[in-house]
Amino acid sequence: MVTIDPIDVLGQNRSAKRARMQQLAQQFRVNVLDILHDKGTGHWGGAASAAELLVALYFDAMNVRPAEPAWPGRDRLVLSKGHASCMLYTVLAHRGYFPVEELNTFRQLNSRLQGHPCMRKTPGVEMSTGSLGHGLSVGVGMALAARVQKRSYWTYVVIGDGDLNEGQTWEAIMSGAKFRPERLVALVDYNKVQLDGPSSEIMPLDPLPDKFRAFGWNVAPECYDGHDIAAILESFDWMRAQQQWPVAIIYRTHKGRGVSFMEDSAYWHGSPVDDTSYEKARAELLAGLARMEAEL
Repeated sequence: MVTIDPIDVLGQNRSAKRARMQQLAQQFRVNVLDILHDKGTGHWGGAASAAELLVALYFDAMNVRPAEPAWPGRDRLVLSKGHASCMLYTVLAHRGYFPVEELNTFRQLNSRLQGHPCMRKTPGVEMSTGSLGHGLSVGVGMALAARVQKRSYWTYVVIGDGDLNEGQTWEAIMSGAKFRPERLVALVDYNKVQLDGPSSEIMPLDPLPDKFRAFGWNVAPECYDGHDIAAILESFDWMRAQQQWPVAIIYRTHKGRGVSFMEDSAYWHGSPVDDTSYEKARAELLAGLARMEAEL
């Protein structure tokens, strides 16, 4: 397997590291698939859809100190869709928050890497999440705390379709529009599939950008490709230029990204990865990784 050194990615200029970050996201998908198959538990679909977004945040946008996780000036990331924890842990480990070898303890007894992130256990986890809906509320509070403390850190909240079904999320959206905390950004991993099926059948959300605007948020002028690092970085450029807060950016993604028979399927939201599926899925992911390397 082609392996990219994440720390080397950090050392490159932005234009040079785009392709490497794209590879890194795919490499992390392989890592996550390996872990989920080995442990027989976890959530593949939502983890795979968020790979590029989390890589772009931790390897480009966010000001953090992995050796000092509680540094007061750090940018905050709340993974409201906490079931995608395995991808978050993989990114955090390779960013330097804890040993990469610890990923092998995922969802094991006494592990710091629980099925849903725990802020009291895992370095780099800002908020315990899992019960959908409260992540954005916490993000509003974090961003307001920055105002009170006169700090300039950014607060990012990654939310998914299931989050947007929850009333508390829309209460947070209304609160954000009222208090307008600076540097609060909602990043929507909009794969349009959730636990029980397509979002269009469970709770239709389109036109989602218009809904955020109707609630008073500053919404990016387009929905970006959430699997294209260049597009994500472009969205970050737009974000940094804004003066009206809070900001929402919507990313078009695919649940189970990278594996043809798993993409856009509710079945692979959290089903165990059996041996046959694992072999086929891993081969597809590795083939995609090889194509990326060949294009460099």
